[in-house]
Amino acid sequence: MIHKKSAIFFLSFIIFNSCFKDKRSSVNSKKPNIIFILIDDLGYGDVGFNGSTYYETPKIDALANEGLVFDNAYMYPTCSPSRTALFTGKQSFRTGVYTVPVLEEGTNNENIFSHWTVGRQHKGYSELLSESGYKMIHIGKWHLVGPYPTEELAMDWPIKEGLNQPKPWDFSWVEQHRSEAVKQYYPEGRGFLKNIGGTYRGDPALEVGGYNSETGGYFAPFSNPFLIKKPNDEWLTDRLTDEAIEFMDEYKETSFFINLHYYTVHRPLRSRSDKLFKKYMNKKGDTILGQGLELGEKKKYVARYATMIESLDDNIGRIVRFLENNQLREDTIIIFTSDNGHNNTSNNRLRGSKGMVYEGGIKVPMFVNWPSNINKGRTNTPIEATDYFPTFMDLADIDYKGVLDGKSFTSLFDGKTDEDLLDRPLFWHIASQYKHGTCSVIRKNNYKLIQFLKDGSVELYNLEDDPMESIDLSETKIEIKEELLNELVGWRKNNKVPLPPNSILKN
Repeated sequence: MIHKKSAIFFLSFIIFNSCFKDKRSSVNSKKPNIIFILIDDLGYGDVGFNGSTYYETPKIDALANEGLVFDNAYMYPTCSPSRTALFTGKQSFRTGVYTVPVLEEGTNNENIFSHWTVGRQHKGYSELLSESGYKMIHIGKWHLVGPYPTEELAMDWPIKEGLNQPKPWDFSWVEQHRSEAVKQYYPEGRGFLKNIGGTYRGDPALEVGGYNSETGGYFAPFSNPFLIKKPNDEWLTDRLTDEAIEFMDEYKETSFFINLHYYTVHRPLRSRSDKLFKKYMNKKGDTILGQGLELGEKKKYVARYATMIESLDDNIGRIVRFLENNQLREDTIIIFTSDNGHNNTSNNRLRGSKGMVYEGGIKVPMFVNWPSNINKGRTNTPIEATDYFPTFMDLADIDYKGVLDGKSFTSLFDGKTDEDLLDRPLFWHIASQYKHGTCSVIRKNNYKLIQFLKDGSVELYNLEDDPMESIDLSETKIEIKEELLNELVGWRKNNKVPLPPNSILKN
């Protein structure tokens, strides 16, 4: 028997989807353009629309305020598992990507060492969108292939030692990466017409000195072998935006998808200009979030970071101006988010940072902007990295039958609540060590339970009352702890989720 509440919701969902598609087709018969903007290491509180008064993001804020802001958008704590989950729609235990391989700490007894290359058995959203007619380009960070993919994929997994990478100035890998054998793991082998600047690297510092080099990869001449030099090159974020605008101009009569995955604001940090640097060195700090209050070298670090955020904001403004000038705004969805929490900056409202499963490491800024097709506002409904793939399929009207761990969030575009999305549990499984031990996590109904895999210890937090995760409720909210723990263990068992060898848990 179908529950009355479920039946009403199901009927409402069908009606919304029908209206959603009718509205879309009335604007233009072609499928909507999609610009997927993924920032690297941008924290939840590093934008004005989430409360920052130190970092300046007026153009981004304008888009957010005219769109739908997701207050509980989540990623993994580091970029590799986030980007893999986004691309495949699958949880880490399916792909074997738990963190960035070179960040893993400890032995094969403490870790299930991570894959780097996403194998061809895992379909990417770009392949399906391309097959449906989208003209697609990938711009910026890729990070879904390892430096030695042929050797990596031939290994007997699980491996006994973690993967490594060459020095930033060692380009011996490039020839193999340009070969037909390896191109299949690059954007061109995944449905994109072009790859602009995407390599195995997680940062742009491909030059002598790496992070300590003069330009850090952000100032020209760029040493990226997949970014052809141009006479007017100056600043990497500007150049990547140029590429996005050129592609949109070329394919504006068709449906295009821009994978605009900026390297900014990943380290090594560089000031966009001396003028901007001085501006932020002298600017009053944010006493609530703690941004810009630092002293000495840390103050300089944060000021450089702020100049990169302002530059990002300027470039998002350029994207919007192009769309407006070419009458493309109504037909174009802009999705903006980050791949993990803030890295070595401040947010006094959230615990932790990049690399941690606490909110500061996994909660990210996120909004969707689509004029006349989305009711503007904010939603508390939690979403995670695996939800983007099915959302893209929904927007493109693609019926995909493959394995997906996420759910489309287009049902939220009308400003109403989707009870199925609101009440479902979100899961994380981190089977390799970085900033803390291996763990599994469940978030449900504003509660978040972390189980550490080595000894089975548990932490429980009420995120609504205690977003700083300062009060562990595992000894006082016994019933809630047991309920969430049973659901987490059941999820692992049902999915045959692997545990590191040193875990005392049965599953």
